[in-house]
Amino acid sequence: MSDSKVSICNSLSEIDESSWDVLGEPDYPFTRHAFLFGLEQHGCLEPFGWHAVYFLIYEGSVLAAALPCYIKTNSYGELVFDHAWSQAYQRSGLDYYPKLVTAIPYTPATGERFLINQALVSNDGDAQDYRLLLSSAAIKFCQEQRLSSWHILFAHARILRLLESKTIMLRSDIQFHWQNQQYTDFEDFLSRLNSRKRKNIRKERIAAHQQGLEIKMFEGHELDAREWLRVHELYAAIYQRKYGTATLTPAFFQHLGKSLGDRVLVATARDADEIVAASLFFRSDSHLYGRIWGCEGYTRDLHFECCYYQGIEYCIDRQLEWFDPGAQGEHKLSRGFLPHKTWSGHWINQAEFRTAIAGFLQQEQQYIEDYQAQLMQHSPYRKDQN
Repeated sequence: MSDSKVSICNSLSEIDESSWDVLGEPDYPFTRHAFLFGLEQHGCLEPFGWHAVYFLIYEGSVLAAALPCYIKTNSYGELVFDHAWSQAYQRSGLDYYPKLVTAIPYTPATGERFLINQALVSNDGDAQDYRLLLSSAAIKFCQEQRLSSWHILFAHARILRLLESKTIMLRSDIQFHWQNQQYTDFEDFLSRLNSRKRKNIRKERIAAHQQGLEIKMFEGHELDAREWLRVHELYAAIYQRKYGTATLTPAFFQHLGKSLGDRVLVATARDADEIVAASLFFRSDSHLYGRIWGCEGYTRDLHFECCYYQGIEYCIDRQLEWFDPGAQGEHKLSRGFLPHKTWSGHWINQAEFRTAIAGFLQQEQQYIEDYQAQLMQHSPYRKDQN
């Protein structure tokens, strides 16, 4: 470890899949080689301002640790919002972009960001040494490349706190997550809610199922190529109707079905043989992650059924502990998802802005604390369940 050096590569095509996949949490789908390289390979990154930089530590010929990063020329697809910081830089005549981001593109799902080879690194002290070495390399890279900042998004708070010696500042936000309290079935879950919320969910499920649609959860490998193209078509149509750009390509969707096996899931609603709505999920051994929704037209309460209730039923059936349905959405609260903090870490190159942003984060943190407490006052669960 004392002689370890950090190298850099710009594509996972340079790293063997079996060498990469021993890093980090083996069941967390978003840092798997198939997911990250799939984004690279199928045109989801560089056209939208994500330029890959992988910091690597080898011990001999064995990959011991890695830090997947991206040089960003915008903040799109990060879901930790720093537009006010960018505007402040601009008003001061400084460039906020490019910046360095350690994140899973378009994916606000908490997980390991410093990927350690657990078979090689047997204790916490050595793992922390690797994190510090990778952090030093990332900061030096920012300084040499004249990048404004480095941002570590949706990381574990305990890891970020260990990096505060590197002048990395912590920031929190709120997401709404569901926790499995060893429910025997969906009705058992409903029985823990207050009467009003329980009745509303039942009404929504009845309304969704009264449309004559077949609603079912599939593992990714169970969909054929035509069906994956249809799921993508529905996802892209949401952006065409509303705003923004569908950054995930049809080829990437096809790749997911072939490469991630039972780690990717799709809840579909079908009218006869035609998929008219779909929700895309990923799973680990303990968590379900809801990611993408698409539909043709409007069907009452179908979004809630495909995106939330199908996921909850799946977690209960498969005994998964947590369901993270994605960013934002106070409407999730009344459907059993409680407010939980997510965390990011931020290193700012320019000293004056570092001080100003530190003050902003201190004020924002108090707002987040108050907001979470306020939300919990509206918990949908019976008082004896909170």
